[in-house]
Amino acid sequence: MQSSISLSLSSPSTICRSDSSAAVSNVNVNLLNPRSLRFCGLRREAFGLNSSLSTHRIQSLSNATRRPCSNRIVASSAGNGAASKGFDYDLVIIGAGVGGHGAALHAVEKGLKTAIIEGDVVGGTCVNRGCVPSKALLAVSGRMRELQNEHHMKSFGLQVAAAGYDRQGVADHANNLASKIRSNLTNSMKSLGVDILTGFGTVLGPQKVKYGDTVITAKDIIIATGSVPLVPKGIEVDGKTVITSDHALKLEFVPQWIAIVGSGYIGLEFSDVYTALGSEVTFVEALDQLMPGFDPEIGKLAQRVLINPRKIDYHTGVFASKITPAKDGKPVTIELIDAKTKELKDTLEVDAALIATGRAPFTQGLGLENINVQTQRGFVPVDSRMRVIDASGELVPHLYCIGDANGKMMLAHAASAQGISVVEQVTGKDHVLNHLSIPAACFTHPEISMVGLTEPQAREKAEKEGFEIGIAKTSFKANTKALAENEGEGLAKLIYRPDSGEILGVHIFGMHAADLIHEASNAIALGTRIQDIKYAVHAHPTLSEVVDELFKAAKVKANTSSPAAEPVAA
Repeated sequence: MQSSISLSLSSPSTICRSDSSAAVSNVNVNLLNPRSLRFCGLRREAFGLNSSLSTHRIQSLSNATRRPCSNRIVASSAGNGAASKGFDYDLVIIGAGVGGHGAALHAVEKGLKTAIIEGDVVGGTCVNRGCVPSKALLAVSGRMRELQNEHHMKSFGLQVAAAGYDRQGVADHANNLASKIRSNLTNSMKSLGVDILTGFGTVLGPQKVKYGDTVITAKDIIIATGSVPLVPKGIEVDGKTVITSDHALKLEFVPQWIAIVGSGYIGLEFSDVYTALGSEVTFVEALDQLMPGFDPEIGKLAQRVLINPRKIDYHTGVFASKITPAKDGKPVTIELIDAKTKELKDTLEVDAALIATGRAPFTQGLGLENINVQTQRGFVPVDSRMRVIDASGELVPHLYCIGDANGKMMLAHAASAQGISVVEQVTGKDHVLNHLSIPAACFTHPEISMVGLTEPQAREKAEKEGFEIGIAKTSFKANTKALAENEGEGLAKLIYRPDSGEILGVHIFGMHAADLIHEASNAIALGTRIQDIKYAVHAHPTLSEVVDELFKAAKVKANTSSPAAEPVAA
């Protein structure tokens, strides 16, 4: 369930193109899906690990050279191959975030001469202003929360002195992690032969792109320009007391009382960080309940664990119609209006306000008018294969758009998967990505994860298509490993079709939920039925047994299953 309120954005007109540049101008968009915080899908090369290059190729890469052109970083020409006849490149990608990076590396593996254009810094939102630094902060908040829980520590027989933290040290941990991953991403692309071109990328026409003052041609082009924080009309961001997630990740100060506008992924994660570091939090949510977008049953439990016991209060069913930064000794003021009547309901005075209302696509200045493409609420229209659709409803040849810029699923790992899917297509293999198989996670303590449909969505689908749904649940309280960690608070929920064993959705709230979800997401992607996966063996005692018991608890009527693999002698 989402709000359909139209919001207006404004920001400086001088901007640099990147996967997550810091500016959007005059875009009207709907309130975005709460799945708004970036979640990485970084390739192994991003962490400095060796790729599966052949020996002779590794030797050729060791002779990498830099061309004289100052805005072009070129790795080994042998690694990047030669472009198709008549083109400078086989593939040019505009935007070097996680989506562009994943597409570039896969393209090189497929033998395409590839270039990536970046107007800001490699890594985009995820690495620089999203999932990477936020996970560093959440790692700190998790440890602080555990050390501060005297009852929890005593249950282990441990005695710990009062926990404290160094704000600058915490901020440095987040910044250093982002710098390391950004450097590793850059090095991975250079070592594999991707040309990194610096400049604002613009599509001039079919198979033609400009960056800076240079024009290049490519057989295929991918737009991967990402998104920026969504700031509703009436909110004045000063970057100090009224901030977006971009500012919050710098952790320049920890306010005593902070209002968080929006209770989706971004808001929940930052509430976890701020409360662990000593802040009081007030949520401002436009919808009638907190945590919109989550399965309602999971959301209800999460509220009981993540919201109610902590120094958090909330206002639901209201908009922050006006937010004024603190100045001249006066606090931040927030005017709240009723979401339905639009009447003034309350005024808050707080030390700081974090705007966590989602993200908006960064598609301004792409030159889409040159190819007769009109954005829809700022998003580039695409089909199921990420092919760009023009204003006449026709496909634009050799042009694709992935990630936040197309709005299909605003997750970093979804962008990477879309990019890999596009490369498969341009190299001759038809590929359609199943977005229902893409998992998402919220890295609170405990974590929340999900894949597929929520229960209301599944029931709506079942009613339309005429089938029944089944629900199975397991508790972390019955899991040995969770109990050993004194982390028995949690629930796993399976939504499925009893007639066929098809998995429709899985939702997990509990310890390491973000890691546990992938067995279910892979099963959905591969079309594995419950009657097959329930016989898989899980190590004991592990948290994975939560998912094992979940599948075993399902009551499937169908007896058919996939042919069993031939047994292998031990």
